[in-house]
Amino acid sequence: MSLALGVFTIHTCIAQDSSLREKTLTVTAPGAQLQQLGNDFKFTEGPAADKEGNVFFTDQPNDRIVRWDARSGELTDWLKPAGRSNGTFFNASGDLIACADGRNELWAIGTDKKAKVLVLEHDGKLLNGPNDLWIRPDGGLYFTDPLYKRPYWERDPSMQQDGQHVYYLSKGKNRPLRVIDDLEQPNGIIGTPDGKTLYVADIRAGKTYSYRIQADGSLKGKKLFCEMGSDGMTIDNEGNVYLTGRGVTVFDPEGEKIQSIPVPVGWTANVTFGGSDGRLLFITASKAVFGIRMRTVGVSPFN
Repeated sequence: MSLALGVFTIHTCIAQDSSLREKTLTVTAPGAQLQQLGNDFKFTEGPAADKEGNVFFTDQPNDRIVRWDARSGELTDWLKPAGRSNGTFFNASGDLIACADGRNELWAIGTDKKAKVLVLEHDGKLLNGPNDLWIRPDGGLYFTDPLYKRPYWERDPSMQQDGQHVYYLSKGKNRPLRVIDDLEQPNGIIGTPDGKTLYVADIRAGKTYSYRIQADGSLKGKKLFCEMGSDGMTIDNEGNVYLTGRGVTVFDPEGEKIQSIPVPVGWTANVTFGGSDGRLLFITASKAVFGIRMRTVGVSPFN
């Protein structure tokens, strides 16, 4: 695989106010440059960092999960085949939870690389194709289930559910609860580290919403967060929310745009924080992966 093939300068687009406010709002580290970490892929997605800051991401058309080493920068195949996995997220036990949309399933992949099916169906029907997920502090998880028909699928490509929805799965259970049923095409999803707020992107409608998380997993208080959809999402220690698509766009907790991070490819799919200090923004973008040093720090499930 190719490593560190290019370096690109970041030109930030900061919300205009005073120069002091601009400096405060900038989330990238001073003088940070976008670095290409590898490009030997077909379509990269679903990055997630383990306890040491190593990042695991999917190359969905090639049906593999790839590991980026936080110390050496080396890229190696970690799991192949991988259920055509899309979004991933580590739980506190170190299992990689994966949206295996090629199998209509949600998986838990242990350090031994053995996969356990967490969710196979809802209400007696297969899922459409789990896309992205977030795990809240008590171990319950939310996942989006849109339908993107893949040319490489060997499964039935038709809609399995009665629409494209969002689900909640309690820790230790295998029957998900449908918690959002009024979005056109839910995709990116992330929550706050205190487990109180969930953000869900409706990529087809071009909007992202926030919800108040209830103890039983249900959601209340739907509120428009910003007029932008997203393929993937992450959050930092200041509560800023990162959306993807045409590069990475960062919003503060009130939904105000504070910075844009251009990425020199046609589509930016997903993003997470990694690296040994949690200050590397790791970006999956089409056939490549990129990284940029940050002022802010990512929120880890291992903290």
